[in-house]
Amino acid sequence: MEQQILPAYLKETANLSTETFGSGLINTTWKVTDKNRSYILQRINQDVFKHPEWIASNLRQIASYLKVHHPDYLFVEPFKTLDNQDLAISKEAGYFRLLPFIKDSHSIDVVTEPSQAYEAAKQFGRFTALLEGMKLDELHTTIADFHNLTLRFRQFEEAIATGIPDRIQKARPEIDYLKKKSEIVTIYQDICNNPYFHLRVTHHDTKISNVLLDASNKGLCVIDLDTVMAGYFISDVGDMLRTYLSPASEEETDLEKIRIRTDIFEAIVKGYLSEMNAILSADEKKAFIYAGKFMIYMQAIRFLSDYLNGDTYYGARYAEHNLQRTRNQIRLLQELEAKEPELTKILNRYIFHQDQTPSI
Repeated sequence: MEQQILPAYLKETANLSTETFGSGLINTTWKVTDKNRSYILQRINQDVFKHPEWIASNLRQIASYLKVHHPDYLFVEPFKTLDNQDLAISKEAGYFRLLPFIKDSHSIDVVTEPSQAYEAAKQFGRFTALLEGMKLDELHTTIADFHNLTLRFRQFEEAIATGIPDRIQKARPEIDYLKKKSEIVTIYQDICNNPYFHLRVTHHDTKISNVLLDASNKGLCVIDLDTVMAGYFISDVGDMLRTYLSPASEEETDLEKIRIRTDIFEAIVKGYLSEMNAILSADEKKAFIYAGKFMIYMQAIRFLSDYLNGDTYYGARYAEHNLQRTRNQIRLLQELEAKEPELTKILNRYIFHQDQTPSI
């Protein structure tokens, strides 16, 4: 299939080799290599991204802005097709794009040390900071309501009302706990109505594998930009806190392994604020730790809603997979809240060091 697409981009394809590449679960990705250089070919998942052309438009607008305002930034811009189109389209296989493979770069899947968290947080902060002057109306919303916690909570309530009765009964302790934590939703709604919280160009998928590192493990740039659109900083910071802080992933069933690594938290704070401290408002800085609660809670109610509805969205490898994922996220939320006084002291230290305006 991928061999049939390459002639849309490259005049010479006879000596190209292809192999599946990366750990991403949404788009299908190949590394394409010839004697002189390598490329990344991706097929866009239309079940997730209903309008691939909107993604292409966003990347084109961002690339144009960066070329004018920050030409030294490494932006991995897709190639045009030979007939000057943003995407190659196959009636049978869908939408494809070709990108340069950055030589001597790599990514990682798991945060094992603070320096990795620092480099990633710095790169995600830098990306938003460099695009601070971009007009948000130039960007399409590639996934509607992607991080809309109000909507996710309403879907959670609907699942409780209409879900599978046996599953509702089995998950009653988790349902009751998450309903009691609904003040997290109220705070989100307050944020949406707070004029000191600003919509910005936000990545929305800040897992560690979406940062390119050089041979010395220094950050180069962010990648996988399909979810870049207008959003609040809590989406990016929250996703980093959710996925970097614990050494155990959301798939871990031994809840004793879930803990908050304060050195990783400090690295995220240091890296992100090195780029964003002068940009964030005082109210936004107050919400730095809340961002983690926001993303963990949202993922917990999404996993539980899917469990109650019969595993129709995330799927399941075993009968209680999404219920176990829910328990995992509840434990992570509890651990974060238990550490909050210590984390607040760390956060204050970096805020006051870089910006003497009190904000916590």
